[in-house]
Amino acid sequence: MQDRNRNEEISDMRRRTHPIQDKAEVAIDFPEKFYMGTFSRGSTFEARGEDDGLFVRLTGTGDIKRTVEFHLHHHLMADILNEWAKSLKSQEPMSAQHRKTLLQALKAVEKALD
Repeated sequence: MQDRNRNEEISDMRRRTHPIQDKAEVAIDFPEKFYMGTFSRGSTFEARGEDDGLFVRLTGTGDIKRTVEFHLHHHLMADILNEWAKSLKSQEPMSAQHRKTLLQALKAVEKALD
């Protein structure tokens, strides 16, 4: 019975995770320690809405297994998106493919919020 529950849990996790198509870099700087990791092709992500924000999990599937999880509350997520938008104005235009992908995702978020 315990093996069956574990197999169902793994199967459920696989349905929620998706392959990372590009790359994420994560750095955490504590007073006594510094952690840095890259999650790229071959790694997976999970993103889902929760009552008060966005939950994200990045999982590295290479030789060294690592996981990063974070939760952004709605107002912080909105602040981040607004600051990102401001910074885009002062940068060179992004590639057409990146722009298309981002616009599709932002439209999906807008539709989900309506």
